[in-house]
Amino acid sequence: MARGHSGLPKGGPLTLSKSTLLLALNQIDRDSRARQRVLEIESRFRAKIGNHVANLPAAESAFAKFSTSPFVLMMYSQRNHYSRISQIEGDILPAKLFSSMETSAGRMIEEILLPVFGWQCVLSEMHSSNSSLDGRRREGNVLKVATLKSGPRCLNDEMSENFADAIISHAPTWAEEAGVRHLDFTYGVLYGTEKRSNKKDWHILRNLAEKLPDTCFHEHPHNRWHCRFTHQGIDTTATIRIGKTWWDFLGGPTCFIELCTALIRACVRPGEFDADDYGYTISDLAEIVSTRNVPEAFNSALLQRSQIPWLFFLARHFCDSLTD
Repeated sequence: MARGHSGLPKGGPLTLSKSTLLLALNQIDRDSRARQRVLEIESRFRAKIGNHVANLPAAESAFAKFSTSPFVLMMYSQRNHYSRISQIEGDILPAKLFSSMETSAGRMIEEILLPVFGWQCVLSEMHSSNSSLDGRRREGNVLKVATLKSGPRCLNDEMSENFADAIISHAPTWAEEAGVRHLDFTYGVLYGTEKRSNKKDWHILRNLAEKLPDTCFHEHPHNRWHCRFTHQGIDTTATIRIGKTWWDFLGGPTCFIELCTALIRACVRPGEFDADDYGYTISDLAEIVSTRNVPEAFNSALLQRSQIPWLFFLARHFCDSLTD
């Protein structure tokens, strides 16, 4: 379905500021519960990442373990003017490591963050009523359920329709199992923005509107990232939450900063950092990670000064622009 489909909401640009990020970091510093969550998440990240890295392909692994496209290898060799096999070999292992990590990183984030913020991870067999869910939580007479994807361009048209079918078919079962009549379904994306989405996520809502009678709807998804309807006696809200919007929903306004802070503490060793005039290959990276406007007096108990550029680097994945 074309991006210009009637009713498709426009994803306005999401801007974050470095000063707001630093204020949120200080807010976590002063909040003992938030600070403890960060330390707990950090500890779990370290354990998960350590186990995963131990199982990554080693440099001495056999060629067959890398499964890299020969066509990509040749294109990359041409781009870099390679003449020796040793040159392309030096790139194969890092490429495989990134690929291996990418397949498991999203699931790691889900398994760690959901329980910390009071959700239950849903681990279910394929083709069961729960196979479309990754997390759930009951709040009063409402069951919150979510399916989570690692990035904003994970869906195609078939998958969008399948999710709509799953909501229609299984919402009564999900609600009955929890003993409620109100369901809040989220299609959540771990990073990205509405603007950077390929909009296939919104087509979940469009498919719901096309498959259910108009009389079911209290709020149509026309120009909205959500809809609400009643079907088989279950009052259901379905919402698309991408990037920071998802983390705000999961754990409140500091959840996103808690995630970034814990990741940095678990993965980035404090030390020296690049000068503001360092010549990065990515044209706007220097501006993104620059700390020139961070006050000299700024201090955080959770992140050292050398780790602040990493906070900006991570934050840029959750917005369309990052300002001072």
